[in-house]
Amino acid sequence: MSDIVLDVQGLRVEFPTRKGVLTAVDDISLQIRRGEILGVVGESGAGKSMTGMAILGLLEPPGRIAAGQIRLSGDRIDNLDDRAMQGVRGRRIGAIFQDPLTSLNPLFKVGDQLVETIRLHTDLTKSQSRDRARELMREVGIPAVEERIDNYPHQFSGGMRQRIVIALALCAEPELIVADEPTTALDVSIQAQITALLKRLCRERGTAVMLVTHDMGVIAETADRVAVMYAGRLAEIGAVEDVVRRPSHPYTTGLMGSIPSLRKDVEELQMIPGSMPRLDAIPQGCAFNPRCAHAGPKCRAEVPRIPGSTTTGAACWLAMEGATA
Repeated sequence: MSDIVLDVQGLRVEFPTRKGVLTAVDDISLQIRRGEILGVVGESGAGKSMTGMAILGLLEPPGRIAAGQIRLSGDRIDNLDDRAMQGVRGRRIGAIFQDPLTSLNPLFKVGDQLVETIRLHTDLTKSQSRDRARELMREVGIPAVEERIDNYPHQFSGGMRQRIVIALALCAEPELIVADEPTTALDVSIQAQITALLKRLCRERGTAVMLVTHDMGVIAETADRVAVMYAGRLAEIGAVEDVVRRPSHPYTTGLMGSIPSLRKDVEELQMIPGSMPRLDAIPQGCAFNPRCAHAGPKCRAEVPRIPGSTTTGAACWLAMEGATA
C-alpha cells in the first residue's frame, strides 16, 4: 500500500469575475506522505491558504477548482459534492486555523464540543466520547483535565485554545491535517510549544500535515519538506535542509535572506524589492521576473515549471538553464 496520503496534481483554482477569470492557484502539484510535515510558505497573496481551502473543499463561491485532481490515500476528493465532502472533513481531514475562536463556540464548554465532534465521526457512546475527550486533552498538553474539560473557551489562554483546536482536529484520527497559520497569533514561546506538539503528534500517529505559514523560521524548525509559492504558482519544493540552506529560486533566496536566525553571519538582512502582483496583473513569463535582479528575456516570455515527474526542484529558468535564460 502506498504511503502517500495527499496527492495534488495540476491544481488550478479560478474566480470568475465581470472583468474576466482570475487564477488564484495555477498548476500546483505536491504530495505528502504518512508522518510527514510539508510546509507551504510564501508572502501574503501567494496562494498558500487558497490551496489549503481547495483541499478542504471550503472554497468560497464563485471560487472553483478548474483543473487538476486531489487524492486522499488514493481516493479522489476534488469532484465530491458538498454533502460527500462534509463526510471527509473532520473524519479524514482535520483543520487547524489561525484564530482558535473561529473553531470554538464561545457558548459551549470545550468538553461538550469535543464530545459532539467525536460522536459525529465515530460510533462511541456519550460516556466513551467524554473519556476520549479527556485523553485528547491530555495528549495535547492541557493540564488539570478533569477540571478544564468543563471550562468555556474564554477561560483558556490563546495557546491553550489552540491546543483544544488541535484536539478537535484529532478527534476522528484523520489521515491529513491542514494547519493554516496555526501559530501566527501566538507569542514566540507558545508558538514553539505548538509547533513541537504538531511535530510530535505527526510522528506518533503517522498523520500527514500540511503546514501553511508565511514564517520560514517555523518551517525550518518543524517541516520535513517545504513548498515555496509565489503568485499562485509553485516556485520551489524540496527537503527543508536543501531549500533553506541551498535555495535555487531567487524568490526563495530572498526569503531566506530575510530571516535573522538563518543569517547570523550578516549584519544586514536582505529585502525583496516590489510586492506580490495582483491576480489581475500577473506578469507574463515567470511571475517573479519584475522583482528578480537576474531575470532574462526567457524569464519574461515563458512560464517556468518544475522539471521532471517528481515535485522536487525550482521553477526557474536560471536554475534549470543557467546563464542561457
